[in-house]
Amino acid sequence: MTVFERSFPTTRRRALQILALLGVGGTDLARSAGALAQSAARAEEAWPKMQYRTLGKTGFEGSRLVFGCGAALMFWGKDELLNAAFEHGVNVFDVGTSDYYRNAESNLGAFAKKNRDKIFLISKGLVGLDLQPGQELTAAQRKECAQNWSNAMDRSLTDLSTDHVDAYYIMAANNVSLVRSDEMYAAFEAAKKAGKVDHWGVSTHQNASGVLDAAADTGRYSLAQIAITPAGWYDWNAKAIQKDSKPMAGLGPTLDKARKAGIGLVGMKAARHLAGKWMGFGPDRPKTFDEIYSVEFKKAPLSPFQRSYAYVLAHGLDAVNADSQSLEHLKENFVAAATSQKYFA
Repeated sequence: MTVFERSFPTTRRRALQILALLGVGGTDLARSAGALAQSAARAEEAWPKMQYRTLGKTGFEGSRLVFGCGAALMFWGKDELLNAAFEHGVNVFDVGTSDYYRNAESNLGAFAKKNRDKIFLISKGLVGLDLQPGQELTAAQRKECAQNWSNAMDRSLTDLSTDHVDAYYIMAANNVSLVRSDEMYAAFEAAKKAGKVDHWGVSTHQNASGVLDAAADTGRYSLAQIAITPAGWYDWNAKAIQKDSKPMAGLGPTLDKARKAGIGLVGMKAARHLAGKWMGFGPDRPKTFDEIYSVEFKKAPLSPFQRSYAYVLAHGLDAVNADSQSLEHLKENFVAAATSQKYFA
């Protein structure tokens, strides 16, 4: 790591993400930014061996890094990046409905088809209603949500050019009544019977504790993707750590309950709080989680982003979903996931 990178640990990633959204690939970025001139060379250095975990009752031995395809593929295909991830051992790919992620599913389709029998393919759909965490849904609302979600799945299958996904999530779930809904479960069961999907999941970045508890209570879910950081639950709406959250080390009982219910736990937004400036979420905060870390862990040869991923993986998660916009960005995420356990006895 260069002196520049040590001094400004969020600058490199922010530049990668911004330029990726503008269509500037890893090679062009290396040519256009002097401080990143050797990024491609660094990314090609030896990769560590990926580690795997059984993802709940799916029974699938999934890589601890999930390739988050939503933002990465919204506008353009990036098969070279997807292939690099797969060749180095990433075998779980997560995307989402075009209602939110534009062309991401379509841009993932060819890669997914080529490797269909070797990867675990996840997508997710919205229920189409603006729900509040404490809202009790009526029967009519539950039925409407179920129908909207089923329609979203059908569109996802069309956009992915496939007739089957391994798992399909309820996307942006924040409502306990929805998660417990018999109507939603019936919609999933109908899709499963039709051969469209094998496993049900929930993805949440608001009221994650309540949603995860409810999912565990039903015994119906195989996967949960939760917004969580070393400092506790991350609330995407507030763009901050949830005010009443305990640090992650104190969330063990909730995570253990879900795991006992057969739910594989995938973290997301683990590092989002560190880099706020480039998306207008406030200042960059590279040292925010340092008070959570031990003295020894802070000495680990990891960037602040890598450190947050490694920490959540070592404290209760099976995998972490990370957006990768370039080869160097992918390598950074990969190293954190593959080496996370070595820093914790």
